[in-house]
Amino acid sequence: MSRILSDAAVAEYRQRGFYLARGFFDADEIDLLRRAAKEDHELDKRSFGRADGEGGTVRLSLWNHPGEGIYGMFARCERMVRSCEKILGGEVYHYHSKMIMKDAKVGGAWTWHQDYGYWYQNGVLMPLLTSVFIAVDPSTRANGCLQVIEGSHHCGRIDHVLTGDQAGADRERVDQLLKRLPLVYVEMEPGDALFFDANLLHRSDQNRSEHPRWSMICCYNAARNDPYKESHHPRYTPLEKVDDSMILKVGRERASSEGLAWLDPGQDVSAKSLAGRAES
Repeated sequence: MSRILSDAAVAEYRQRGFYLARGFFDADEIDLLRRAAKEDHELDKRSFGRADGEGGTVRLSLWNHPGEGIYGMFARCERMVRSCEKILGGEVYHYHSKMIMKDAKVGGAWTWHQDYGYWYQNGVLMPLLTSVFIAVDPSTRANGCLQVIEGSHHCGRIDHVLTGDQAGADRERVDQLLKRLPLVYVEMEPGDALFFDANLLHRSDQNRSEHPRWSMICCYNAARNDPYKESHHPRYTPLEKVDDSMILKVGRERASSEGLAWLDPGQDVSAKSLAGRAES
C-alpha cells in the first residue's frame, strides 16, 4: 500500500496550509531514528542555540545535503519525496534538514513565523517550498508541540523582525489573523509527519514538561524555483530518491551522520539580513 499523499490529502494541504499524515513512518523506522539521533555525538557537537526572547533557548542541528546515513534515508525516501513532488507540482530538491532538540524543562519556544519569511532573503523568488515535520518523540501541548494558524498561508509573505535570535512575523498582523482564523495545536505521535506550506504561520511554546520533544524537519524546494543567488542553503542539486526499505537497512548498518554537509550557524545570511533591518 502506497504511503504517498493522496490527491485528497494534497487538496486539504492546499486549503488549510498543512496536512497531518498519521503513522507516516512505522515504529521500527522511528525507533531507529530516535536511537540514532540521541546517541549521535556528532549531531550533539554540531548543535547550536537560538534564544527565544522569552528566556529560553532552542537547540538544533542543521545540514544542507541529506547524506548517506539514516537522516538522509528519511529525507530521500520515495514516500517523502514523491509526496512533496505532488504538493509542489514537479521535481523537488533537498533544501535543508534539521533536528530540533526541545529538551525536557529547558527547551525554548519558537516565535510566530513563516519559513518563507526567512528563505525570501536567500534569493528564493517564489514560496514553492514545503517542510515535513517528523515527530521523533511524542509532541503534546505540555512539551511544546507545533501550533499553526490554519489558512494563514493564503496571506502571502508577512514582514519579519528579530525577536531574540529568531526572526518573527509582524505581531500586529499575527494578532489580527488569530481573531479570524483557527489556531491549531498539532499534537503528534512518533512517526506522524506534518507537511506544511512555506507561508503557514507556526510557532511552539517552551517545553516545561518532564518529557523531551525532539523532531526532524526536512525542507524541499521546487527545482524550477532555483534561487537566483548563492546563500547558506543550496541552489538546485538533483535529489536521488531511495526505496523506502533503505531506512531500516541503512539505519542498522551505517553511522547516522555519514555524508552530511553541516551548516555553520555563523553563515545564516537570512538571519543576518533580518537583524540588519531590525537595527536600522
